[in-house]
Amino acid sequence: MPDTTGGHPAALKVVTLDGPAGVGKTTLARRVADALGIPYLDTGAMFRTMAWRLGPDGPDLDEALLRDRLAGFIFTLRGRGGASVLSCNGEDIGNEIRTEEVGAMASRIAALPVVRECLKAAQQRMGAAQPLVVEGRDMGTVVFPGARHKFFLDAAPEIRAMRRYTQLQTMGEAHDLALLTEQIRSRDEQDRNRAVAPLCPAADAIIVDTGNLDIDGVFGVIMQHIRSRDGL
Repeated sequence: MPDTTGGHPAALKVVTLDGPAGVGKTTLARRVADALGIPYLDTGAMFRTMAWRLGPDGPDLDEALLRDRLAGFIFTLRGRGGASVLSCNGEDIGNEIRTEEVGAMASRIAALPVVRECLKAAQQRMGAAQPLVVEGRDMGTVVFPGARHKFFLDAAPEIRAMRRYTQLQTMGEAHDLALLTEQIRSRDEQDRNRAVAPLCPAADAIIVDTGNLDIDGVFGVIMQHIRSRDGL
């Protein structure tokens, strides 16, 4: 099979799931990784971890200082499927990064070229070392343009806000649904219109509207495409 990865031949083993916040990428990526028996990488957790560790003033740091701080974050991945564990500097990443506040901070630092450059290199190193199911916002367009299987998941902001509202309730957190909807619209605007790596589907990605499908339905669509292409 020819190498079309631009220097990252192992990316042919990568499955990318891109899409906006609240579309179900994490749940689906874990299930796909389980089904394929390969590691799962949550790139959003990498941005959130950086944002959480840098703090609210992170995006305002001088570029040289920020680059120096970023060089101190070493990410590693162990395990397979949904049991894969992402660590930073030897510490497993937990639910401390899953708040709406950290999500908003992550969206801010994600707009900085130096941050995306640093994480792109880390993600590509992982993809060169092992096959991956990887989810994020620019996996199929920027980080793994030669990935064998690319999917872009989407749904209306109102649907995604309700899903997030339900998820937060199960975590014991109370939120206003209208506020969540507005936050998702705002993050969409920021992610889709940033100058560096804007959120958009790769030209060769399979686009799946998750609004009218439950998790099982979307999972079925994804696995059908993978098995059909790989002859499984």
